[in-house]
Amino acid sequence: MRATTIHAPFDMRVEDVPEPLVQLPTDAVVRVLRACICGSDLWAYRGESARQPGQRIGHEFLGIVEETGSEVTGVRTGDLVVAPFVWSDGVCDYCREGLTTSCVHGGFWGAVGYDGGQGEAVRVPFADGTLVQLPKDAASDDHLLSALLTLSDVMGTGHHAALGAGVAKGATVAVVGDGAVGLCAVLAAKRLGAERIIALGRHEVRTDIARRFGATDVVAARGEDAVEAVRELTRGQGAHAVVEAVGTEQSMRTAVGIARDGGAIGFVGVPHGSGTGLDLGVMFDRNIALRGGVAPVRTYIPELLPDILDGTIDPSPVFDLTVGLEGVPDGYKAMDERTALKVLVTNS
Repeated sequence: MRATTIHAPFDMRVEDVPEPLVQLPTDAVVRVLRACICGSDLWAYRGESARQPGQRIGHEFLGIVEETGSEVTGVRTGDLVVAPFVWSDGVCDYCREGLTTSCVHGGFWGAVGYDGGQGEAVRVPFADGTLVQLPKDAASDDHLLSALLTLSDVMGTGHHAALGAGVAKGATVAVVGDGAVGLCAVLAAKRLGAERIIALGRHEVRTDIARRFGATDVVAARGEDAVEAVRELTRGQGAHAVVEAVGTEQSMRTAVGIARDGGAIGFVGVPHGSGTGLDLGVMFDRNIALRGGVAPVRTYIPELLPDILDGTIDPSPVFDLTVGLEGVPDGYKAMDERTALKVLVTNS
């Protein structure tokens, strides 16, 4: 089959690799219909996170079950399924508590020795704990497939951020970051009943999507200017709930600066750079809470799925460029150069 591999910074290739096979009785093989490129994939692309030459990549996909191991009972051949970005057994203590990303048998797609989502097919460990069945007729609906694909990561991660920030009905929310996760956090905050949503971002195409998703205000400034602008919009108090969806020192400093006393920050931006920008003394004095991390999206899919199916939420606008599998290297280049927000990969 064909699959995307990474060989060095900025060196992405689509190559022939062995077809995946069921190796354990709990495995399934999924033929990929849709995948995508994540902003976090760019850290490997840019050489800021290490990869072995030839390693697979991609952690967001949905597709059709092609084969199952003898112990798999939750899905069967022919089912349309979506995979969260971490596989999990579904039965360990962490999984039962909803923290599937800490599963004692879990792992990430594209890890050494495992398939990545940006390929024609994927061997799925612990299929019963990992895969979520989707309506079969969605396979013929391109728009719905795009929306459903966001359940593999960005929609669930945006939801995790909103929950970490304590978004509730009537709250004022600020979202730092105008990437796909930040935009999905706007949509999640709206879904959870936020009254006012302030999106921080400088790219008009993206902030237009934020408004479409429910943002009531847009702040294009950065740093101290952004803090001042948000405080002007909130009578000097800041936002009850702040989402940090970037992961840099500056973005975290901004999040703390725009949080209201007694508020909370939900952080889901993968940390990168020299520090976090956190001043625990400031957070202590102002009673600011911090909660977030790697989103256990497998736990959230059953909650979010019905709202996508009935049209209550539609995260599909985060995809603004579509390529075939052979075009994945060009997709990485487009996202790295910020000419694309999030690239959809089609296999059919």
